[in-house]
Amino acid sequence: MNKAMPLLLATVFLNIAGFSLILPLLPFYGSLFGASSFQVACLFAAYSLGSVFGEIHWGRQSDARGRRPIMIITTACAALSYVAFAFAPNLAAAIAIRIISGFFSGTFGVATGAIADITSPQVRAKNMGYFGAAFNLGLALGPALGGLLADPAAGLAGFRLPILVAALLTAAASLWAYVLLPETRPADVKVRALPSYRAGFAFVSTTPLLWRLFLIAFCGIGAFASMEAIFGLWTAQHFGWSTHEVGLAFIAVGGAGLSVQTLLIGPLVARFGEARVIAGGLLVLIAAVLLPPVIRTPAASVVLMALMMAGHSLTFPNAGALVSRSTPPDRQGSVMGLNMASNALSRIVAPPLFGWVFSLQADLPYYLCALLITAMVPVAIGVIRLRRQ
Repeated sequence: MNKAMPLLLATVFLNIAGFSLILPLLPFYGSLFGASSFQVACLFAAYSLGSVFGEIHWGRQSDARGRRPIMIITTACAALSYVAFAFAPNLAAAIAIRIISGFFSGTFGVATGAIADITSPQVRAKNMGYFGAAFNLGLALGPALGGLLADPAAGLAGFRLPILVAALLTAAASLWAYVLLPETRPADVKVRALPSYRAGFAFVSTTPLLWRLFLIAFCGIGAFASMEAIFGLWTAQHFGWSTHEVGLAFIAVGGAGLSVQTLLIGPLVARFGEARVIAGGLLVLIAAVLLPPVIRTPAASVVLMALMMAGHSLTFPNAGALVSRSTPPDRQGSVMGLNMASNALSRIVAPPLFGWVFSLQADLPYYLCALLITAMVPVAIGVIRLRRQ
């Protein structure tokens, strides 16, 4: 493993731990502003709205200016936005601040571009798995910490401590990158002028493998993000859960993703290839999304949410690896940024839609998500065929 890899993964871990610490709090935090289920979903989606612009902008900038300075600047600004979010005076301000947070946190394309800089195509899926493992470790510990630190009985003030801890973790990521993270973009790679957005879309849309991978990720990640947004509302309605139970449930969720990406992805990709693993992950996701309203017990809901993360962890790191392998070195930051922006766009569109569906009937979002992911299976089969060729 390249010596920069552990340092990069630590930066990713700290950043995602800060981001995810807030996730289980949002349904309860929003309710204190009188938010409906649709507005709570908008609170989730606002972050992704900022991420769409952030991923495209920072990915392109990292191709021109290097990965390290972008990581330092964006994480520092994201930390400041969390401080502002802790003291948001109303729901409109909270949503606006979440958009700003998303813009400065839209650097996962930069991180995956850095991984592509320092790894060969043959081991890229494995290293993208390490990225996913760092992501999921942060996703496991962050929400658990947020759920335990929050005090809903104290009103809005009861949420300030966990949100400020999120700011502290994100600031630590910026400091870590400043002190220890080396520049990864090769000095001998000739960087083109910043491409137009139209040129980036044209490159993806005219590459059959890329547009299929983008479509799978768009639909699958949108479905998963919707279930994240709905999970707190659904368990509160059916089981009377609060921030503590939801936060603890995310330990299992993140732990499942961490286990899959550290123990399973490497052997599975070596035996079956990325494309087949993507298709298998979609099948796991379908089962995990379809069963919660059927079984409807607290233990089953946690197990199936963890299984959902396992399917997510099988599918999307491999999709990202194939996107990277199909992209020239001088376009890595731009295309990976566009990929992450596409994923963020799905998190904008899907959660409010499924939040509105939840207000109609609490179980219906699960069935619609299962249908959406099922529609991606033929697309994944197309990816398998293209890889054979």
